[in-house]
Formats: sequence, structure tokens, C-alpha cells
Amino acid sequence: METALTRLTGVRHPLVQTGMGWVAGPRLVSATANAGALGILASATMTLDRLRAAVREVRARTDAPFGVNLRADAVDAGDRVRILIEEGVRVASFALAPSRELIGELKEAGVVVMPTVGARRHAEKVAAWGADAVLVQGTEGGGHTGEVATTVLLPQVVDAVDVPVVAAGGFFDGRGLVAALAYGAAGVAMGTRFLLTSDSTVPEAVKARYLAATVRDVTVTRAVDGLPHRMLRTDLVEALERSGRVRGALQAVRRAAGYRKLSGTSWRRMLQDGLALRHGKDLAWSQVLLAANTPMLLKASMVDGRTDLGVMASGQVAGVIDDLPSCAQLVERIMREAEDTRRRLTASR
Repeated sequence: METALTRLTGVRHPLVQTGMGWVAGPRLVSATANAGALGILASATMTLDRLRAAVREVRARTDAPFGVNLRADAVDAGDRVRILIEEGVRVASFALAPSRELIGELKEAGVVVMPTVGARRHAEKVAAWGADAVLVQGTEGGGHTGEVATTVLLPQVVDAVDVPVVAAGGFFDGRGLVAALAYGAAGVAMGTRFLLTSDSTVPEAVKARYLAATVRDVTVTRAVDGLPHRMLRTDLVEALERSGRVRGALQAVRRAAGYRKLSGTSWRRMLQDGLALRHGKDLAWSQVLLAANTPMLLKASMVDGRTDLGVMASGQVAGVIDDLPSCAQLVERIMREAEDTRRRLTASR
């Protein structure tokens, strides 16, 4: 199925696997790429050396195009961009709007720039700065999210910009792909659906928690880092929501210390990252620390399998997913469903 997204990125199918921290590593990204979709490597929790090694590992596993997700507000964003350019990465995606300068540097090197946006005005801004495409996520999506549903936000953005738009939030099958295309999107992006594959390195016990979840078990909370965050409701989430400011601050310091030791990140760097998230938002200092060490909370679940100590970012689609196909099986199924759906629609005219 050829769309503006496949022509822009060189992939066979208009499907994107999003850059989920601790989840979208070389194995999942290369499996996605080999299946003909666009795999996005999550780099925010990686050191510069690990990022370069991970890119080379993906390339050793696949000849297909893939991308890397970056934090635009990271203090070393420029260094990470240069690694992508030096390693010949095809696509750079961003969780926040990158600067005009970063977009220009990437485009000059021939890298496709695809920021994630949650509002029409953000899409208009990055498109005006030269972004090649935008990934628009509605409130159904997992992780940090906004308040507008994909079915409302997507047509707004499609009508507002002249670059390809990729729809995210609430997609898991071929019917959703056809619906997004009908709205004018060039493809769909999925996180939770790719997390729940046999190629994902997330511990099996954690996957089982996702598969057991209903739609009502997926919630949005500000208790983790002060920002709207969609995740599975767990005992930890409920405990954080009950915590007072002092207790929350103590928990934040303890977890921040653990993340600093694990990652080798300095306290100064962590506070800089937390302050970047705090910019323009009314966050307490405990929330700044939580924002800085949210990766530690994700790692506890996604890597260590400790759902009692970590958070489990999740799209609402977790409540309707009940299997763990390989990436190849998933992509083939979605594309078959999409073709079947289009044929039924044509036949019903």
C-alpha cells in the first residue's frame, strides 16, 4: 500500500512502531523494519555511546529503513542529531517539537524529520520550520498525552498542514488504518500494539498484565510527573495519587538517586531535564524530580518486570488486544484487514 509516508521513508507499509522508552530497542525495531513497517528506536534513556551501538545493531539486523526517537529538549540533543547523521539513520522522530536549527541540520543531511504533536498549532509550527511529516497523537495514546481524541485532532491537523500526517492513538488493526486514511492521514503509528508482540523484549509477566487489562484499567494520571500520563492503573499509581507533597518529594529523591546511579547521569543533568519539562507548567519540585526520573519507573516494569515498583505506559487499545503475534504476523494481518475493509466498502456502494 503506497502512501505519502511510504514514499517519504522508503518502507513498504504505512505503519509506524513508536519509540517507546526501554521497549523499542534493536530487536523490536529490526523486527518491525524487516516486516516492512517503520521501526523507531527509543534513545532518550541511552548514553551517546549506547545510542551509536544500538543504531549499528539495528543495521546489522536489517537492511530496511528505520528511525530514532529523540528528546528535543535534551541538553545533548545536538550531539544525538550528529550521531544520527553520521550513522545514516533514515528518520528522526521527536517527542516534543525540535528547534528550527535541529530540523535544518537534519534536513541538510537528508534525514526525514517527523515530530510528534498533540495540537494543531504545534503541527503548523514544525511544518513551517521544515518538518517533513508530523505524527499526531490523540488522547487515546499511551504515555504523555493530551485531551483531544484522535478522531477530532487528526482532521484538524490534516487540514492545517501540507506535509504527510501520521495518526497515533487508538490504532491496532487494519480497520483503524483505513479509517485514518479516510481522514487524510498517510499512515498510522502504534506503540502498545507493537509492545504486545513476541518480538518485544518486555518481560512475559508484564505482557500478561497488559493482556488482562480492560479498557477501564487504562487511566490518565498526573501523579507520576505532574503531566497527563496514560498508563495502566496499578497499586503504585494509586499510591502516588494518595501521596502528599512531602512523601512524594521523598519518593522522587529516592528514585532519582537510583536512576542517576544506573544511567551515570549527573544531578545537574537530571534537574536540567526535569526543568525542561517544567517549562511553562505549574510543577512542584517533587514533580520536577519525578519528571527527571520517570525513565526509572518505566524501566522497573519494562525491563525488570517489577510492576509493583514501576509504571506501565499504555494506550487505551490495551483493553482490546488479546494476543502476542510476531511483528511480521502483525503487519501482515493489519495489511490484510485493511485490504479486506477497503473491498467491503467498495462493494457496499
